[in-house]
Amino acid sequence: MKKLRVLIVGAAFSADLHADAYSRILDKVEIAGICDKDMARVRALAARYGFEGFAEYDDYAAAIAACECDLVDVCMPNFLHRDVAVLALERGRDVVCEKPLATTVEDAQEMVDTARRVGKRIYYAEDWLFAPAFLRAQEIVASGKLGKPLYIRARECHSGSHSPFAQLLKYCGGGCMVHLGVHPVGFMLALKNNAWKELVAMTSGGKEHNLIHSRMEGEDWAGAFIRFEDGTYATLEANYVTVGGMEDVMDIYCEQGCVHVDLSHTGPVRAFSIPGLDYTVEKAEITTGWSTPAVDEKYSLGYCGEINHFVDCALRGEDAKVGLRGVDGLETLKVINLIYKSAREGIRIGNEAPKD
Repeated sequence: MKKLRVLIVGAAFSADLHADAYSRILDKVEIAGICDKDMARVRALAARYGFEGFAEYDDYAAAIAACECDLVDVCMPNFLHRDVAVLALERGRDVVCEKPLATTVEDAQEMVDTARRVGKRIYYAEDWLFAPAFLRAQEIVASGKLGKPLYIRARECHSGSHSPFAQLLKYCGGGCMVHLGVHPVGFMLALKNNAWKELVAMTSGGKEHNLIHSRMEGEDWAGAFIRFEDGTYATLEANYVTVGGMEDVMDIYCEQGCVHVDLSHTGPVRAFSIPGLDYTVEKAEITTGWSTPAVDEKYSLGYCGEINHFVDCALRGEDAKVGLRGVDGLETLKVINLIYKSAREGIRIGNEAPKD
């Protein structure tokens, strides 16, 4: 069986998530190269997941030019997504790109246009679409036993980004909505085939207007109300003011029932520790006392499923499913920018533009 040759560009946080997923499917994936300006991170990532026989690079342009690969996995800070992806596409490689697709709609549009022009694909890494609990919730709704969905509430929240690039708008494109809210926004757009009707939003405003993070140029709280073309309403929230670990929560209210999903703080394991555990869940500030340690967090959050899907699609030369294509990442970023516009100008925004 032919293996897909992958070049991972970046060796920090998101690269770790993707590398873990690749390590589980080495029957169909070969890690051809890893690139990071910090070579110690490259070697640590490879050692952590048992990768061998790969090329090491400390410059992404040199890596893309030299590495014999089929797919370039862009695990870089937001402001570099466009540069790395366009270079890889022009080189004739398919691309996996982490969220958000870019820091500006213009850069995201250039990425999508480049992929179309050269006949390659962008796989947009939205892990929520493969989280097993969210998939099960969708199955329950699809069974018809709850009746028609009426209202969905979804949020991702934690106490603040670990990345130094998250503090300035030129590096990240926004605050918590573009970093965290990108997940519920992207999920809902995929669920509704990008067919939304109108939205209205509020944010904390950034810097001295923020609830806690006064040095952050982007907002640390944001909420949006969206009505979709099929009549479903949704409330989508993100914030950097939630302590106790990351919250990934969705509530689906239907005519004859409801579904509630919590990805991070429910599970089969409960533990009590006086000195504190080594790890419980992402972003948990303390691990003392009672906690619910994650069992297989990366799998539960959907990273393994999304990477496996991308590998299968790339091997077959196919687009990813709706919500996981470059055009979906572009539409998600457009909606997030309209959320910012609504909050900034205090207006309700309608969507009359034709869909791709």
